[in-house]
Amino acid sequence: MPLSPPAARQKLHRRLIDIHGYQREDGLYDIEAWLEDTKSYPFENQDRGTIQPGEALHGMWVRMTVGEDMVIHACEAASDFTPYTICPQAAPNFASLAGVAIGPGFNRAVKERVGGTLGCTHLREVLAQMATVAFQTIGPMRWRKARAAREAAIARGETPPPAKRAVPIGSCYAYAPDSPVVMRMQEQAEE
Repeated sequence: MPLSPPAARQKLHRRLIDIHGYQREDGLYDIEAWLEDTKSYPFENQDRGTIQPGEALHGMWVRMTVGEDMVIHACEAASDFTPYTICPQAAPNFASLAGVAIGPGFNRAVKERVGGTLGCTHLREVLAQMATVAFQTIGPMRWRKARAAREAAIARGETPPPAKRAVPIGSCYAYAPDSPVVMRMQEQAEE
């Protein structure tokens, strides 16, 4: 279902964020993001001169390499397009995210390591979405491995380990503690 029809308007700004999750051959996962900002009109920039409509004001990459335990093994950033020539100098600081766990306290840890003048606002903002993509990428792979281990145990005549699937109860409307979705998941877990 689309949004309601908008009022008459003129497009001024576009931000594109494209995030992909990859499984690497070494068992780790890469979460890679591209952020691009453009305007629909020309404007003057102190360091770059005139930026034309559709020309990237921001064009930035971030790659986080994450283990199944959701701990960041490495993080790198690169800025192809920035409003100021000094901006790309912040990118190496994102390596300091190695060792940070994606989970409770993640945003605080990001702020401590690349917050304020240590990092880049735009690169830092995309990290929260990358954390969500990490869960969406790695979670199903962990569940598949656990299911395969349970099936293998059953095939050997052993008692399988209990199924564990973390449900973020209370995190959204569908996962309200009394929602039909959560009740159905709880019933399935008891089977």
